[in-house]
Amino acid sequence: MNYFSSTFKLGILGGGQLGKMLLTETRKFDIYTKVLDPSKEAPGRMACNEFHVGDLLDFDTVYEFGKNTDVLTIEIENVNINALEKLEQEGIKVYPPSRALRIIQNKATQKLFYTDHNIPTAAFTRFGYTNEIPDSLTNGGISFPFVWKAAQFGYDGQGVKVVKKLEDLDNLPNVECIAETMIPFKNELAVIVARNASGAMQTYPVVEMEFHPEANQVEYVLCPARVSQEIAEKATKVALNVAEKIAHVGLLAVELFLTQENNILVNEVAPRPHNSGHYSIEASYTNQFEQHIRAILGLPLGNTESKLAGIMVNLVGEEGHIGDVLYKNMDTILEMEGVTPHIYGKKKTRPFRKMGHVTIVNQHMEEARSIAEQVKNTVRVVSTNQIDK
Repeated sequence: MNYFSSTFKLGILGGGQLGKMLLTETRKFDIYTKVLDPSKEAPGRMACNEFHVGDLLDFDTVYEFGKNTDVLTIEIENVNINALEKLEQEGIKVYPPSRALRIIQNKATQKLFYTDHNIPTAAFTRFGYTNEIPDSLTNGGISFPFVWKAAQFGYDGQGVKVVKKLEDLDNLPNVECIAETMIPFKNELAVIVARNASGAMQTYPVVEMEFHPEANQVEYVLCPARVSQEIAEKATKVALNVAEKIAHVGLLAVELFLTQENNILVNEVAPRPHNSGHYSIEASYTNQFEQHIRAILGLPLGNTESKLAGIMVNLVGEEGHIGDVLYKNMDTILEMEGVTPHIYGKKKTRPFRKMGHVTIVNQHMEEARSIAEQVKNTVRVVSTNQIDK
């Protein structure tokens, strides 16, 4: 099929920042794109050929949008899978496939899949509702501390809470959830796997993630991870196994724990381009967004090696600021060597909302990490209508 400068139509469910960056690659290849997003202000609205506003979880909306595409993909996994399944039955290519999304979309189902397929992961207990947990604690089914995770609709640290005492359950939504054993890990790692419909796979280098202690969001992503070659190979092997067992098509970001005993455990996966791969836009021969396009269209997979050490710094809304966004001290970071900011196009900020990221590339990881710290301490994402503290 001719994808370039043709009548071929690629549909994308979701027009957030991932969709916006994905569209940069489709514009490079002159691929006709349609985007569906619930917000008329979605960042991807300006970069596609057609922009539609609608509910991604509504069957009719997703079905009607998808039936006028040749290939349909996602930038967010919270979509109506029944509609995707019907589209597949009618001959529309949906990548990742609906069967893979059914496994991944629900964290309880995802964890059960790991257990059933001998994929190493932390021990967990599944609950129909959060209010069932106290009884399990009383009866010895689980014990403190543990990690509470909502089974669905969690993102960017939302839907996750470390529970150390009974009171920590207060104000949590009464939804399907899991209670996961706390892992005393040394590092949080991630491996992005690209897989096409023929089963060909490529992996990006193992990256290391540093998290904000309060927001439970990634603050820094470092590539390559500061681990031994043996650990990197072990992590990559686990990630490849997950992608193959799920029969994924597209990009699969596999988040991992490195335990104190140097074992690798799967935390969770994301079936799309991911925060842990943003560094690749500047640092890799083939960035993750181009690679996703290559994978879902059956084009040759690109070189995933890095040209330089790369670090990604998330830009999130500052605490105490809600309203029209203002990026302070951007001139200062643009004077720094190897620094490239990416602003997502969200007009309103709020505490810990992802508003952009900055990539730092350098010949040396130590220097890149030092510059990343300067960037983090320099840029401020605040609101124009509140007093600057």
